[in-house]
Amino acid sequence: MNLSHGLDRSAKATPWAPALITGTGQDADYAGFARRVSQVAGWLEAQGVSAGDRVAIFMKNTPAFLVCLYGIWKVGAAAVPINAKLHGREAAFIVADSGAKLVLASAGQAAALVQTNLHTRVIDVDDTGFGQAISDAVARTDITARSAADLAWLFYTSGTTGQPKGVIITHGMLASMAQSYGRDVDTVRAEDAALYAAPLSHGAGLYAVMHVQAGARHVFPVSGGFDPKEILDLAAAHGSVHMFAAPTMVKRLTHKAKALGAKGTGLRTVVYAGGPMYLADILEASDWFGPVFVQIYGQGECPMGITALSRADVMDRTHRDWRNRLASVGRAQAGIEVRIAGPDGVPVPAGIEGEIMVRGATVMPGYWQNPGATEKTLRDGWLMTGDVGVLDKAGYLTLRDRSKDVIITGGSNVYPREVEEVILMHDGVREVSVVGRPHAEWGEEIVAFVVGEAKEAALDQLCLEHIARFKRPKVYVWLDALPKNNYGKVLKTDLRALLARQ
Repeated sequence: MNLSHGLDRSAKATPWAPALITGTGQDADYAGFARRVSQVAGWLEAQGVSAGDRVAIFMKNTPAFLVCLYGIWKVGAAAVPINAKLHGREAAFIVADSGAKLVLASAGQAAALVQTNLHTRVIDVDDTGFGQAISDAVARTDITARSAADLAWLFYTSGTTGQPKGVIITHGMLASMAQSYGRDVDTVRAEDAALYAAPLSHGAGLYAVMHVQAGARHVFPVSGGFDPKEILDLAAAHGSVHMFAAPTMVKRLTHKAKALGAKGTGLRTVVYAGGPMYLADILEASDWFGPVFVQIYGQGECPMGITALSRADVMDRTHRDWRNRLASVGRAQAGIEVRIAGPDGVPVPAGIEGEIMVRGATVMPGYWQNPGATEKTLRDGWLMTGDVGVLDKAGYLTLRDRSKDVIITGGSNVYPREVEEVILMHDGVREVSVVGRPHAEWGEEIVAFVVGEAKEAALDQLCLEHIARFKRPKVYVWLDALPKNNYGKVLKTDLRALLARQ
């Protein structure tokens, strides 16, 4: 069940259909897309790449990324996509740990890797010599057979604490993800367009699978990244646009659209995930753009496939629990079991907080060459997510926080997210992150790092009006920006280190 069969099928059914587009200019139809993939597969085979080998992709968002990805799959190898924003040393670790046979890299990323003295061969895909080599390659017509259990995508976690771990993502996992997407997230049609504004090395790239299967268009911003004005213009130009976006991207897109008076013409579906989406932010976005938003919750260990909050749930303002549902991450996707367990791993009743556990076809078989971490994370087929949450009686899952981020003050648990939700209600707050700091009397005290112009007294009053007094931050620290890693996640470890130095 090689995922490359999805491209082969679409290219035979609609060879003339537009496939790869940069800005508003077409680079290839499906026949051309498939032909280029066959040439890359043939070239890889000539370089000694065969079934089971790993090939790293350290590239910016361009059509070449998808061509290389499907070429790797066609020859039977596995892709190791690396975020193009990573430092060369970070990328070099991933290449070495994965045992990648080759690295296909954009020009800037290739130069960064060369400076690390990496022993693995690095190919600059932007070099004219590589383009000519691909054109001259003997195209591979056959698709190497792969089983559902074979490695397709080796995903490295962000590594906010220690070195990143390689998550084994199989052909079967991605096939299951695509099926669940169609049932629980959105229907992909041939007339749709996937707009790649988030890194293809992560969720956006995974979502290429179902869009290739449907013979849809693949649109790459000329900027190579996320520019809100460019996204709005491209959506209007192409129509029926789907995109994956982190919550921070949704917030920026909303603010730009409101400033321009643009209602998001052409936006069909925005799937948001990858971090906490605060209630105030999704209310503002959905009230402005209308029924285009769907939320999913997943992890690298269960890619894009744990729960989904439908567009109907996002837009509902009539159900008695609509606010709680909008603040949730939805219900389990098809083929997935979700339960909440106490410290002993025993399931707890609805309404009781605990660690989120997941089981199903989309869950990883383990970490790459790391049996210790695998044993710790997988228990009797259940993925221990490390996230704290609660299920209601209707099956809606609400995230609290990562278990390691829970603050224990005066013997009571405080989840940073619930405090952050309240502080973000103030118009003078752009970003906030809450952490705990050791305290001699209370165990920990609550500290809020704030980006914005709001005054401490106003935030104090807001907290007192909405949450218990003991959950109110005892200290406020104003920053120009929150520290984040290359995936856009707030580095709470850096914030705690900042407090330790004070």
